[in-house]
Amino acid sequence: MEIDGSVAAIVTGGASGLGAATARALAARGVKVTLFDLNAPKGDALAREIGGAFFKVDVADEESTVDGFMAARAAHGQERILVNCAGIGSGAQRTASIDRDSGHPTRFPTDRFDKVVAVNLVGTFRCIAIGAEGMLTLDPLAGGERGVIVNTASVAAEDGQIGQVAYAASKAGVVGMTLPIARDLSAAGIRVNTILPGIFDTPLLASAPEKVRMALSAAVPFPQRLGDPSEYAHLALTMIENRYFNGEDVRLDGAIRMGPR
Repeated sequence: MEIDGSVAAIVTGGASGLGAATARALAARGVKVTLFDLNAPKGDALAREIGGAFFKVDVADEESTVDGFMAARAAHGQERILVNCAGIGSGAQRTASIDRDSGHPTRFPTDRFDKVVAVNLVGTFRCIAIGAEGMLTLDPLAGGERGVIVNTASVAAEDGQIGQVAYAASKAGVVGMTLPIARDLSAAGIRVNTILPGIFDTPLLASAPEKVRMALSAAVPFPQRLGDPSEYAHLALTMIENRYFNGEDVRLDGAIRMGPR
């Protein structure tokens, strides 16, 4: 798909990190970008910076998400590009373990597991379905293309570590649904791909001690550093522009393979 001022895009989780980098990259090419996020101050500020729009949206909530898509379309028209970056972590929590203080067994609270899956997996699917429904109203471009969807999983989908069960499960679900959805939407000319980022220099790691950041960087074979969000954005734009890129799940991780811990 040509990336220019004739198309509109929605980026979920767009107020910071990977989403913000992608929003900036799209806007630099003239795309009319709408940001969805829960962080209104950051979202508003970035929207002003790139000349886009921002709406506070909780992708885990049906009404909030539908309202966000309707507002985005009222502002910029029907989107042809959707980039799903909205997601949350779960914190280190084992399935079951012995509490060090009390000596009693504990387990992962099911409601916390549900929340991570609701945002990372169900929220991603919700946005895909709503986005695709709208893209079906568009006339196809040259070659029959109507739209492109890029999702965000994680290397944890394949290399989930101890304590990452909810996060890894939710991201593995995103990987698992990519090909079936790409096949579902192929007749409509809508392509679907997923990026599996490794360890990126996002706000989540910005507050980590320098010792921790250096250890994480050293774990990456090459280049031996944290990923830059602009590198995620570059791959997202490649997936959007390359018309033969469809149904793929691509690691972007400097060749890292996560150990058990």
